[in-house]
Amino acid sequence: MKLFFGEINNGKAIIYDEEQQHIVKVLRMKDGEEIHVTDGNGNLASGTLMIEGKKAGIEVSEIKTETTDFSPKLHISIAPTKNIDRIEFFVEKAVEMGISEITILQTEKTERKNLNIDKIRKQAIAASKQSLRFHFPIINDLIKLPDFLKNINPENTFVAHCNENLERINLNEIPALRNYTFLIGPEGDFSDKEIMFLAEKGIKAVSLGNQRLRTETAGVFVAAWNYNKMI
Repeated sequence: MKLFFGEINNGKAIIYDEEQQHIVKVLRMKDGEEIHVTDGNGNLASGTLMIEGKKAGIEVSEIKTETTDFSPKLHISIAPTKNIDRIEFFVEKAVEMGISEITILQTEKTERKNLNIDKIRKQAIAASKQSLRFHFPIINDLIKLPDFLKNINPENTFVAHCNENLERINLNEIPALRNYTFLIGPEGDFSDKEIMFLAEKGIKAVSLGNQRLRTETAGVFVAAWNYNKMI
């Protein structure tokens, strides 16, 4: 399947300009080839490619509006790494494994205070197309930890930290839920103050095993854990 990003409305599909350029200039696809377009909201248009000069369109033969999304849903709130390539690696792999939402989290020890969210969103779209996802994940802007906690449900929210002196449950002890939210700290972990603050909010701490994982590795690990539970 050759999947591209666009708009789907009233039985018609429009391929976005960047995607058209990719089809014509990079992939060099031919008029009449089979093509599929998704709007990232679960809608999928199938049909044949129409090439007119440098423009690419689709002659729609079928539209599906109720494609299956992943379950359970996973939201990871993760602190950006100093080397942005590492957080971009996490985004790509987590999207391929069906993550529903990613929030970039600013903590006390977060060194990187600015990042290109638009670039990360584009990478998430590319990974979604590559893995044939019709429901694209939400990528949220950088937000401070206290502000993020205002809108979460502590019943399905967990924090992965490295403080061995505090009680932590194993991932396998987490009950089956329809939605999970995980907080992953920065290089150097959450501060003791932040960990206590999270505990006061009723957020349960989890251990990701005996090894100390890097930020992006911890994020990928949780995404893989959830992927293994998906139906």
